Amino acid sequence: MAWDGFSLRRKKEMPHGLFIKCPGCEKMVYRKSVAERLQVCPECNYHFTLTAEDRIKLLLDEGSFRELHGDMTSADPLSFRDKKTYVSRLAAEQQKTGLREAAIIGTGRMDGHEVIYGMTDSRFIMGSMGSVVGEKVTLAIELAIETKRPLVIVSGSGGGARMHEGVLSLSQMAKTSAALARLDDAGGLFISVLTNPTMGGVAASFASLGDVVIAEPKALIGFAGPRTIWHTLKIELPEGFQTSEFLLEHGFIDMVVNRKDLKKEIVHVLDYLDLGYVPPETPEEETKEGEATGGVSEGSSGPVEPAPTDQEPSS
Repeated sequence: MAWDGFSLRRKKEMPHGLFIKCPGCEKMVYRKSVAERLQVCPECNYHFTLTAEDRIKLLLDEGSFRELHGDMTSADPLSFRDKKTYVSRLAAEQQKTGLREAAIIGTGRMDGHEVIYGMTDSRFIMGSMGSVVGEKVTLAIELAIETKRPLVIVSGSGGGARMHEGVLSLSQMAKTSAALARLDDAGGLFISVLTNPTMGGVAASFASLGDVVIAEPKALIGFAGPRTIWHTLKIELPEGFQTSEFLLEHGFIDMVVNRKDLKKEIVHVLDYLDLGYVPPETPEEETKEGEATGGVSEGSSGPVEPAPTDQEPSS
């Protein structure tokens, strides 16, 4: 058989987006493997940012979330402009993220516990706190007081107070903190969850004031960034001083919890501290209770008499 030369075929190209670079270990990791681990790097346990929708699916019982005040949007009291106007920036962020603002609040359930739930999303102007974010957080706190339900807020804010709204933005720190003081006076429970990043005015106000403060691993938590502190104070700071692990060691937070265990650990806290929660009885529990108290079983005419025995009663 005669050889007719080489056959030239076009080289198959690798599909775009199969791999992503991990900011933690700087390795290229398989995107599907990261997604299967709830957006956690399989190599170094770096926790990628979750969208608001994914965070709700992770923590709340399926179908239980009901958003409140979802139509609130920021005004432009200063007619602020940097590279673009504040109004056009808000419109661009809304189109990019599908969110109206950086905060979402509502009601939901966590393993049956009725909770007031809130979160900030770092994708929307870095989760910075403007008037709407402060108002939504305050409304969530006030609803927790009114309904006597536990309050759970997940913070993901790297932007601090939103400079586009000036002092109105800064005042949200005092506003949310004062609302939490009223919740504390009312005997309410506030669980604060810190994710990467939680910085600036959010970290300096409501995010740090939880009765129980939980953080995801290796989260950046603090007020000003390391470079800002260095240029301002000119002092050497401990390595990793703004990580969740360092803050746990120094008593600033209570727990560092991997994302896959986060809901379970929050529910454990609720089981201990949510005093208004009454777990539903299962048929098995009802049967055991009836046996223990000599109660009447459904469909019976009275308490069950003990079976007769041949033994004589002891004198």
